[in-house]
Amino acid sequence: MTDAHLPTASHWGAYRAHDTPDGLDVRPHPDDPAPSPLLGNIADALRHPTRVRRPAVRRGWLEHGPGPSEGRGREPFVEVGWDEALDLVAAELARVRDEFGPQAVYGGSYGWGSAGRFHHAQSQLHRFLAQFGGYTASRNTYSNGTTTVLLPHLLGPAGTEAVLRSATSWPTLVRHTELIVAFGGIPEKNVYVTPGGVTLHRTPGHLAQLAAAGVHVALISPLRADLPAGLSTTWYPVVPATDTALMLGLAHTLLTENLHDRDFLARCTSGFDTFAHYLQGRTDHTPKSADWAAKLCGIDAHDIRGLARRMAAARTLVTVTWSLQRIQHGEQPVWAALALAAMLGQIGLPGGGFGHGYGSMGDVGEHGPQVRLPHLPQDPNPVEEFIPCARIADMLLHPGEEYDYDGTRRTYPHIRLVHWAGGNPFHHHQNLGRLRRAFARPDTVLVHEPHWTATARHADIVLPTTTPLEREDFGGGRRDTHLIAMHRVTDPVGEARDDHAILAALAQRLGFADTFTEGRTPRQWLEHLYGTWRAERGGGIPEFTDFWTAGEYRLPDGPREFTLFEDFRRDPGRHPLDTPSGRIEITSAVIGAFGLADCPAHPVWLEPDEWPGAPAAARHPLLLIANQPATRLHSQHDMGAVSRADKVAGREAVELHPLDAAERGIRDGDVVRLHNDRGSVLAGARLTDGLRRGVLRLPTGAWFDPLPGDGPTQCVHGNPNTLTADTPASHLSQGPTGQHALVQAERHEGEPPPVTVHRPPLLLDGDDRSAASRRSRP
Repeated sequence: MTDAHLPTASHWGAYRAHDTPDGLDVRPHPDDPAPSPLLGNIADALRHPTRVRRPAVRRGWLEHGPGPSEGRGREPFVEVGWDEALDLVAAELARVRDEFGPQAVYGGSYGWGSAGRFHHAQSQLHRFLAQFGGYTASRNTYSNGTTTVLLPHLLGPAGTEAVLRSATSWPTLVRHTELIVAFGGIPEKNVYVTPGGVTLHRTPGHLAQLAAAGVHVALISPLRADLPAGLSTTWYPVVPATDTALMLGLAHTLLTENLHDRDFLARCTSGFDTFAHYLQGRTDHTPKSADWAAKLCGIDAHDIRGLARRMAAARTLVTVTWSLQRIQHGEQPVWAALALAAMLGQIGLPGGGFGHGYGSMGDVGEHGPQVRLPHLPQDPNPVEEFIPCARIADMLLHPGEEYDYDGTRRTYPHIRLVHWAGGNPFHHHQNLGRLRRAFARPDTVLVHEPHWTATARHADIVLPTTTPLEREDFGGGRRDTHLIAMHRVTDPVGEARDDHAILAALAQRLGFADTFTEGRTPRQWLEHLYGTWRAERGGGIPEFTDFWTAGEYRLPDGPREFTLFEDFRRDPGRHPLDTPSGRIEITSAVIGAFGLADCPAHPVWLEPDEWPGAPAAARHPLLLIANQPATRLHSQHDMGAVSRADKVAGREAVELHPLDAAERGIRDGDVVRLHNDRGSVLAGARLTDGLRRGVLRLPTGAWFDPLPGDGPTQCVHGNPNTLTADTPASHLSQGPTGQHALVQAERHEGEPPPVTVHRPPLLLDGDDRSAASRRSRP
């Protein structure tokens, strides 16, 4: 490092920053071939008016004490000093533990708060709560929570890990693949992000290499933008939620035209005959032919048969994005795609087979090294209780209620205190009106946050935390090429403290500070974790001081080319999968024994409640797709320059087909009201013919900005989870289903309500707790 720009990292890439009198100057890593556009959001977020500058307590909680309250998200906050805030939090944690047991504390949280390995908010919180006595935990993710329950039954735990972390590399695909059948596409906007970061964004270059190599892509998506321009492409604008029907029609064609690989199916799979009987209609008197599929998916039967024949004649990769499993019955497209790839018999061949997540995350297909980086050690949680993460509202609303999960019968615990750090459930979760009602149920909601997000506004106690720019750490992502020394670029904003310091102060009050800190400062923790990792890795790694001065360590390269399940294919007897049969389970006797109507023993077509063919479409005829935004990571930095520039009329942009818009008198740039029985949102219209008629696209992540009042929730800023249903994918996975919702659209008449969420809430002086006027702030 030779200038004033200091190294640091984010989930969307390593970069360098310098805090100047004119503001923060951000520069991408000098070796990054395709820096993320999200770097453009960072400068505005650092000192934005929404920063939480002092500890704050909801006035009703401060005056009346803990207890369920509809005042969350509605009442003003009182700013208090750190000592008072920490005393309140420590006393409340102790009260709940002592009166109700540690399982009454929910420590779900989420892991996207920082790319740092030490200041990873969820890890810090979980370590603290485990030493505190335990907590009810969460499992799985909103990203692929359905897949991570399903695939271990089909491929085994190790096979699942291989699919998600060791997918066939991009260089292998460029060299060997002839045809990619991409269900959900390969959205380039998502490949800039990986948990922990991506120092060298190589996937955009690999996609360009696919184009240069003449690889053809069959894009199966209602959105043309789900595949970057420049690739040789045939677009199949499928009816949303019918990918499984299309896959079954393709499989039926392979079967009836004898294009399936009988030898591979016999050697490497289990249960194909049962699935074949279903395809032929022997079990339900409905053959899953191309003609049958065409009536559901909107793709001509001739085209379905033609695509199946082309798949059988070429080296073909069948890939499914994570988005397809974030719907009701989301297990089915993943399972059906695996069965389809197995029928082609190319699993384990270079450039062919099955993929899940290309275009969903930056590390899928990446060929960087697989190295476990330094990390904060965790204590075992003394409490065995957990929930699937997407069932948080059910848990809070229905304590004591039973539910199914992965073949077990479980009971929701009674949560008295929610302790949240490093995430924003009012972004991730569905049906935000229902989540608001759920957040009113606990005695206390405690949130660590750098910004006044909707989650912070629905808390009782908000503790201001630093951003990665205001502390030291090191960072690196899965298959990243570098470990980055994350220098402190600037002083903390206001009275913000890092999560470790907050939790150490709480541990001091609760009597286990020495156990939590182990007598180390954060800098000493970094030196200790790095030194331990260095000793485990062997020679060639620099001392900590040299690493810190250099600003990074380039990790040893891994192999460029590798193929998923290559050893298994070559000899399934010597390299079996850890499934009951040792093979790919096209039919799973284990899942079948669960007796679940919404997830039977093999892939099937199950009609979801919300799709264009559902009865509900008579009232709400448009299918809303709530996918990942291109202008921010989830809801992070929604106030940043890149995010703001993409908004229309100051609200999240909703894409409509021009003919759908014309029918409703909607013009480009209009404020549009989208609504269903769960609520409504205001968004800015953007007309495009790059989507199927009857389909809208409204990305997730606009900060939730509800109007006051009773009745259905109204978000004036365009958060689509106001409209999505809080129902599980199935009784197997209990995964989230926030990708789709049926809605109606209309032009908003008159002056729309203002967006206020990018300003802080009403804050009162701690010295005047009944004051009605907001404290002024420089």
